[in-house]
Amino acid sequence: MISWREMRVWEEAHCFVLAIYRETAAFPGVERFRLTDQILRSVTSVAANIAEGKSRRTRADFRHFLVTARASLEETRYFLLLAKDLGYLSETAHLKHDTRAEKIHKMLNALVGHLVGKS
Repeated sequence: MISWREMRVWEEAHCFVLAIYRETAAFPGVERFRLTDQILRSVTSVAANIAEGKSRRTRADFRHFLVTARASLEETRYFLLLAKDLGYLSETAHLKHDTRAEKIHKMLNALVGHLVGKS
């Protein structure tokens, strides 16, 4: 059995977290405890829920945490759209991050589907 650190979906989610940390560093200071904090909380929740779920004892528990990770990912996508609409994120940067989020979303869906099939 592989650890969560060896899971491709976790690796993608972790790289996404790092990219969003770098991106939000340039956001206005006034957003530090508002939008920036919300984006960072939601994006880190994706990778953290994958890691926590992988360490659970049952497939059902793991599946639950993957679904939570997927919800956090969609929350992040909304916050990134908001950042773009507020002018904090360029159209190009938004598209790059949204494309990466869509890839992670598909990976999570596939893993959830795989776990459901094995129940």
